[in-house]
Amino acid sequence: MYAVIRRYEGVTDPAEAGRLVDEGFVPILRRVPGFVAYYWVDAGDGVMVSTSVFEDKAGADASVVKAADFVRENLASLLPSPPQVTAGEVVAAG
Repeated sequence: MYAVIRRYEGVTDPAEAGRLVDEGFVPILRRVPGFVAYYWVDAGDGVMVSTSVFEDKAGADASVVKAADFVRENLASLLPSPPQVTAGEVVAAG
């Protein structure tokens, strides 16, 4: 399995960002081959973190492109700073 974690800072409206992600982005990710799970977390103080899990690196790589496109087209005003992206193989899970 592979995971991608994105950390967004300076989020201007976490509730609206969550709504848009839930209604618009999650359905897109579910169609990516190898999709396992997705979480969008409000960490407080204008910080939101997403975690995507896929069966393989190809799905994880595709999710990075889809996330960038979705943010640019739908969330640019709510997520003014580029995310910190961390991706890699899952080596332990529970």
